[in-house]
Amino acid sequence: MINVENKAAKIVLEYGLITVSILIMVVGIYFFKFPNNFAFGGVTGFATVFSKIIPWSASDFTTVVNLVLLVIGFLFLGRSFGIRTVYASVLMSLALSFLERVYPMAGPLTDQPVLELIFAILLPGVGAAILFQIQASSGGTDIIAMILKKYTSWNIGTVLLLVDMAAVFLAFFFFGAETGLFSVLGLLAKSLVIDDVIENLNLCKCFSIICDNPEPICNYIIHDLKRSATIYDAQGAFSHHKKTVILATVKRSQARRLRRFVRAQEPTAFILISNSSEIIGKGFLAG
Repeated sequence: MINVENKAAKIVLEYGLITVSILIMVVGIYFFKFPNNFAFGGVTGFATVFSKIIPWSASDFTTVVNLVLLVIGFLFLGRSFGIRTVYASVLMSLALSFLERVYPMAGPLTDQPVLELIFAILLPGVGAAILFQIQASSGGTDIIAMILKKYTSWNIGTVLLLVDMAAVFLAFFFFGAETGLFSVLGLLAKSLVIDDVIENLNLCKCFSIICDNPEPICNYIIHDLKRSATIYDAQGAFSHHKKTVILATVKRSQARRLRRFVRAQEPTAFILISNSSEIIGKGFLAG
């Protein structure tokens, strides 16, 4: 029963994070990207352009293309397609359509395109980073990437970059140099924002603690922080006194507690603390 409850809680948490992530992305896309004709970022980038050519709004175009890509995904990927991708894609389409009905946008929110570009990059970037963190996808061109990964040996990143560049090129053609250049800037900044957010979400603190009495510190790490540690013997180069070195990696939220405990337990201990966003092993990332 405990396993069932844990599994159910995990599923609820995952879908809650997907929902929050998609809603963050939708706010950035609908309020800042679409009104300014910023044409970067997969399906919504093309929606920005084609909504000016065909009698569809950008939200409707996104909905139709996402549904078509979902059908294609089922045809080519089958069950491996993933219910989370379907949920995220449908939720994005519904949220965009809902906002269009309840809060139609006649133009940009402000007269500051640079400010709006920042939010058009930042909000979808944060949402996408959270999705990547839980190994989920918002659908759209990600579906094309899944298909290409399964059936070809093409470089997926290059293909998706070319797709994004095509949307940016169209922005130059239909909206002029200013909007096109903003779109280029958005395309370049988007990946940087996603990488930076993912790195901060994964950030951990690595401790090297040189001390005389390692037992209380190790007990605190194991029993209070629920982490493990590695210890080995060392010797001071100047004093030649015997020392013990404790190596431990903890979450950022636990680092302050560990530092405070070590300073209270053994004030003369020498502590080295470094940052790492890629820890592979039990309790962190899978290998």
